[in-house]
Amino acid sequence: MNDEKDEKAPHRGLKKGLYVIPTLFTAANVAMGYLAVLSSIRGFSVAETNPDLAAGYFDRAGLAIGLAIMFDTVDGRVARATRTATEIGVQFDSLADVLTFGIAPTALIYAWAFGPTFSENTFGHNLAVLILFMFLMCGAFRLARFNLQATRPVKLIEGATKVDKKFFVGLPIPPAGGLLAATVHFVPSPLTAYGNGPSHYYSYALMGLVAMLSILMVSTIRYTSMKTAGKGRQGIFLVLAVAAAAMLVWFYSQYALLILAALYVSHGPIWWIVRLVGRVIRPTAAEH
Repeated sequence: MNDEKDEKAPHRGLKKGLYVIPTLFTAANVAMGYLAVLSSIRGFSVAETNPDLAAGYFDRAGLAIGLAIMFDTVDGRVARATRTATEIGVQFDSLADVLTFGIAPTALIYAWAFGPTFSENTFGHNLAVLILFMFLMCGAFRLARFNLQATRPVKLIEGATKVDKKFFVGLPIPPAGGLLAATVHFVPSPLTAYGNGPSHYYSYALMGLVAMLSILMVSTIRYTSMKTAGKGRQGIFLVLAVAAAAMLVWFYSQYALLILAALYVSHGPIWWIVRLVGRVIRPTAAEH
């Protein structure tokens, strides 16, 4: 009897150990968000006196958020592959995402663009703070809605969008924060380095981008989840696509990361417009 228990104990220990693996990736996600915030603070402190040094800090912060997206993608896939997904894991992952893709990008954008450009208590400064807060709140709401749909779909209010594993409802917060981080990585020098006039124009354009991302996160526009990618014969094409993307990021990270983030963010509205046009054209064609 004791021999049987001794034989089974290692298997139980191995199974319990598997639950730690997704948590480690989520912890790495949190660490990247934490480092991004610290780098943003350091960059802001020297933005006016030493723009080149500030650019290095801002670039580091953007790259940290980019790495966090990788960790965030891997932890979910590992949890599903090892069948170690738990409800507490879902909540922990969402809390990590609020920090890394909500607080960290808003801190980075403020330190890189809005803080150095606008004086405190001016219209531009107050508007920028409001829009960044809106981004953070919309991201938190997006995560709360996702958790509700993923863990307790029976409690959704009547008329809520059904959950489809192939799609996300609304823009996920990682690519939203990732696009902002990729923008900073593309031009890491503080906006004030381009002059007082241009920095104001760029800042207002950036506010428009942040506001648009906020609206997309709380919208019902569908985005592909990539969860079913790579199944069957598509596997070899997915491997080749990932390898090609990795090579582009390695050699041309400033361009590749910005293009990849922009493509993902824009494909949702593009599909929505195509479907809307299709619904309008079909009845017209049927009448003729």
